[in-house]
Amino acid sequence: MLIEKYILQLKERLNIEFSKQDRSGVYGFTQRSMAYNSNKIEGSTLTAKQTASIFETGTLYTDDTDTIFKTKDIEEMTGHFKMFNYALTTIEEPLSEDIICQMHKNLKEGVFEDMANGYAVGAYKTRANVVNDITTALPEDVPARMQQLLRDYHSNKNITIQDIAMFHAKFENIHPFQDGNGRVGRMIIFRECLHNNLIPVIIKDTDKVSYLRYLNNAQTHDDINGLTEYFKSEQIDYMEQTISLLFDYREGMVSEKIKEELAN
Repeated sequence: MLIEKYILQLKERLNIEFSKQDRSGVYGFTQRSMAYNSNKIEGSTLTAKQTASIFETGTLYTDDTDTIFKTKDIEEMTGHFKMFNYALTTIEEPLSEDIICQMHKNLKEGVFEDMANGYAVGAYKTRANVVNDITTALPEDVPARMQQLLRDYHSNKNITIQDIAMFHAKFENIHPFQDGNGRVGRMIIFRECLHNNLIPVIIKDTDKVSYLRYLNNAQTHDDINGLTEYFKSEQIDYMEQTISLLFDYREGMVSEKIKEELAN
């Protein structure tokens, strides 16, 4: 099947380009896209062009010398790059509490504001937090709820995109960390798609309203269908944006053939 060929090629190219720090292919595209969109959803002021500049050259590009940047935005952007790299190194391992906490550590250990606020970094929250109309887990309940979430998730013999959507909704409901839950949660989605040989999902900032509505419906009304269908549409989008980075253009209409396989 072409989907299997696509996933195999994607994993191989991500690992090769990461090891060589080749930023011109699918690794670079995915790093920039994930970091920009996931941080933008959380309110980052950095543009896609500035994200690319930080990733590719370690410098911050600006046309406007009067622009003021938040240090935290820059620190979290570089932390997101580190978190993605860490996620790639664990792709073949089953998702665990340790992997999730290490992802959070990579994201947040260089963020001065979080350290100054006394936030736990790479560990579960020690103070309660509130998210809109969702009742998040109390700090003392987080370990048990995370362990149960992972047990339920791993009880699925063949994990599907719906299972990943359900995990995401429950993870964000628990909200195990003081800050950074959304970014870690969205990185888990990407990682688990690759781990389970599914086309990955990158949630775009332009879809923020729809994404949050579907997520809220899953959390408050046990309606996972909207979030699942949204993830499926993002799988197709990611595949269409990366297919030319993975396949020889002379192979023909590969993306159309993969979409036919997905439909069946």
